[in-house]
Amino acid sequence: MTMCCRGLRGATTAIANEPAAILDATRELLIALREANNLRSEDIASVIFTVTPDLDAAYPARAARDLGWNGVALMCATEIAVPAGLSRCIRVLIHWNTERSQAELKHVYLREARALRPDLSGG
Repeated sequence: MTMCCRGLRGATTAIANEPAAILDATRELLIALREANNLRSEDIASVIFTVTPDLDAAYPARAARDLGWNGVALMCATEIAVPAGLSRCIRVLIHWNTERSQAELKHVYLREARALRPDLSGG
């Protein structure tokens, strides 16, 4: 099988706009993605994190560094403010070099973010 760069995605919410809450929620999400997919950091090309405008106390990418993802290109961005959008939401898009098909990937949605994709989160 040919190695491809696949998009692995997930989302979660933080309980507050505080560094510990943002980093804890992000770590939980990254660990869940890693375990669900047997993801190895050396196979990750890059990761894009986005947060809703109400989260500005910490960069979620710091959680990836705390997990040892030191050779991975990381980027953080703030999403546009959408009326009635989900509050305190952290999203991640992992560009993963893998031989797996797109259908084999296990995307992860936690906490209140499960409402964004109930078809992928079992909710």
